[in-house]
Amino acid sequence: MLIDAHHHLWQYDPEQYSWINDEMAVLKQDFGAPELRQISSENGVDCFVSVQARQAVQDTRDLLAIADSESKIAGVVGWVPLASPDVEASLDEFSDNPKLKGVRHVVQDEPDDRFLDGREFNEGVAKLAGRGLVYDVLIFPRQLPAAIDFVDRHPAIPMVLDHIAKPAIAKACFDQGWKDNFVELAKRDNLTCKLSGIATEVRDAEWDIETMRPYFDIAMEAFGPSRMMFASDWPVCLLASEYSRWLNVVNELMAPFSDSEKEAFFSGTAIKAYGLEV
Repeated sequence: MLIDAHHHLWQYDPEQYSWINDEMAVLKQDFGAPELRQISSENGVDCFVSVQARQAVQDTRDLLAIADSESKIAGVVGWVPLASPDVEASLDEFSDNPKLKGVRHVVQDEPDDRFLDGREFNEGVAKLAGRGLVYDVLIFPRQLPAAIDFVDRHPAIPMVLDHIAKPAIAKACFDQGWKDNFVELAKRDNLTCKLSGIATEVRDAEWDIETMRPYFDIAMEAFGPSRMMFASDWPVCLLASEYSRWLNVVNELMAPFSDSEKEAFFSGTAIKAYGLEV
């Protein structure tokens, strides 16, 4: 089985998706269930986890509505106002929908590197306990020290690190600061990790499998296949890679691993982390 644990859907609107700038023209179009089914058909993907792409409760509603009518979507990671007094009301709105598997905040865009220390935000995250929801951690390497403290504050809440924390990838300069903090963060056993969204972090004009290999090796050594999962970050990945190219590269990187390790990485970890019914 092949599960893509991280992709996005949207009806493009320049105001709602203001983060899509002029250099991202390929993303200025609609990506919905029909396009997702095509990706599935062309690449043999059995099911997907849809992840929020704008910080609005309506985005969560929209994704769940699509998921309710699209069998390929096994789960949704939505957005709720975690730092707001209204967070419980937002969580209650979706409490009867089994497709909601987690929530996420776009911490990478927060100007304060210690945003994850915020009292109101942490109080909101704590309310995920007992609801069967995961928190997806979306950060840049500069925010890793705060993420270590953040995960330590919530040992009972399952968390997933998106995009191996987005190291700055360049052939001529390895991101050592990312490695040191990433390896430390991986010691938290309530955290799993997605291998995704890193082709778009390459600083060189071109990339190949050898560009990715050092970061893949470190992530696999730190988490192991039983705590790592395949994901694409489609359609954002289109800025640097077609879907099939990314999948082929990951398949080649995983080639030396055993069948059981491949099964964990390509489906088992996602099923366990998000409680997917597939």
